[in-house]
Amino acid sequence: MPHLPLASFRPPLWGLRPSWGLARPRALCTQPEPHGSPVSRRNREAKQKRLREKQAALEAGLAEKSKTPAVPTKAWSHKEVVLYEIPTRPGEKKDVSGPLPPAYSPQYVEAAWYQWWVREGFFKPEYQARLPQATGETFSMCIPPPNVTGSLHIGHALTVAIQDAFVRWHRMRGDRVLWIPGSDHAGIATQAVVEKQLWRERRVRRHELSREDFLRAVWQWKQEKGGEIYEQLCALGASLDWDRECFTMDAGSSAAVTEAFVRLYDLGLLYRNRQLVNWSCTLRSAISDIEVESRPLPGRTVLRLPGCPIPVSFGLLVSIAFPVDGDPGTEIVVGTTRPETLPGDVAVAVHPDDPRYTHLHGRQLRHPLTGQHLPLITDTTVQPHVGTGAVKVTPAHSPADAEMGTRHGLTPLSVIAEDGTMTSLCGDWLQGLHRFVAREKIMCTLRERGLFRGLQEHPMVLPICSRSGDVVEYLLKSQWFVRCQEMGDRAAKAVESGALELWPSFHQKSWQHWFAHIGDWCVSRQLWWGHQIPAYRVGGEKAEVSENQLSAGEPQSG
Repeated sequence: MPHLPLASFRPPLWGLRPSWGLARPRALCTQPEPHGSPVSRRNREAKQKRLREKQAALEAGLAEKSKTPAVPTKAWSHKEVVLYEIPTRPGEKKDVSGPLPPAYSPQYVEAAWYQWWVREGFFKPEYQARLPQATGETFSMCIPPPNVTGSLHIGHALTVAIQDAFVRWHRMRGDRVLWIPGSDHAGIATQAVVEKQLWRERRVRRHELSREDFLRAVWQWKQEKGGEIYEQLCALGASLDWDRECFTMDAGSSAAVTEAFVRLYDLGLLYRNRQLVNWSCTLRSAISDIEVESRPLPGRTVLRLPGCPIPVSFGLLVSIAFPVDGDPGTEIVVGTTRPETLPGDVAVAVHPDDPRYTHLHGRQLRHPLTGQHLPLITDTTVQPHVGTGAVKVTPAHSPADAEMGTRHGLTPLSVIAEDGTMTSLCGDWLQGLHRFVAREKIMCTLRERGLFRGLQEHPMVLPICSRSGDVVEYLLKSQWFVRCQEMGDRAAKAVESGALELWPSFHQKSWQHWFAHIGDWCVSRQLWWGHQIPAYRVGGEKAEVSENQLSAGEPQSG
């Protein structure tokens, strides 16, 4: 078979367009087809026709050669807004005897109906039970209570619309339907919003007020925002039983929280213990795991943090020398991304099989700041190929170090306070300083003493408080915890056995992973706004209420 010229080649699939997955090579499109396809021929003829008409118009003087013929634009007219202006008292039935507007007007159609529906009790299960088509079955549902911190958004509207469709369908079937409205006090979020408002309007902080004055301001905020939320739900036409409306800080809800707390305690599922928690120095409270954002940093990153007077650099690995006691010139270099916790170090750890340090096992090191003796311990969790293979152990400010400290019987030292300043354990030269200001002072001191061994970029993950934007600190606090391991195992087995079905099924993997790594749930919050934990400290003849709070409406995580 003779070789054909490339330009004369035609692909065998004539009807297959390039957009369907077969594109001609660029070389095959370099020369025009002799006859062209019918579509391209028609387009070419139409274009030539338009050019001939334009030329004829120019020659006839009907258009100027320098101007493009004007393209007619569509004139948009605003639709007339028709209002329902027939005098009708709130709750009275709407007068529909007159003609409807010529065009749909929501303001006219929606007016007056909702108040009449509510007054007649159409949304109450007692009314539906009296209807002739009543089935005797019950369908009840609670609206996911929106937070009182703001207005509803599109997510709320979508949820309400779907739920409203469900309850109206069940009413048409003849079921007794109860759809309960309500709102959530959102303890930590509401307190933060009101604190910002007080500072913005009155230049006062929460701790400058009495607890009663602050709670009075929060209740005022709730009345304003809660009323706006309910008005929005009514405007959506949500068929809710408003006589049963509830708020998570109502007396009934508070009693339910107390009952749940006591039952969990009696079952051994609730306990108080001093252990590490996620702490927001800006909010002055413990926060849940899902309120902590893990922000990956590729290297050196400068951040501005709330309450910190200077910009702070993260994503840096600082190398610090710990001299070996009694052996001048011998040292172990430790890498850390948190030099501000150096005053809280109680040991240095290496892997037991790391040949670089086997001859130093059991030796004592000297703390680079205080000169105190620190033990060199061995632990298999240390990764010898990361950094220098030696890590400083700070049990009071690191979850991993806390576990290591427990295994080796180390006493933790808390060197960062609740407000993010350095504690008295750090000495007079650091006490009261912001922790990141103290970081810079510690670095300068290490350089002066000749114990600074370098600085390099280091990718890391930084825990950030999702509510305040501050860096989360791990602090040792006496808090209340719910035991979650047994409940998590039961939830995982329910899906494995098929007793609980997840749809779509690919969510099973996330479900099993979540419960396989679940930890105990910290339910304490250091709040003024929220349910008070029903636990008391007895001292003599007077019982003191626990300072911790339980924010039942806040998102929590095991």
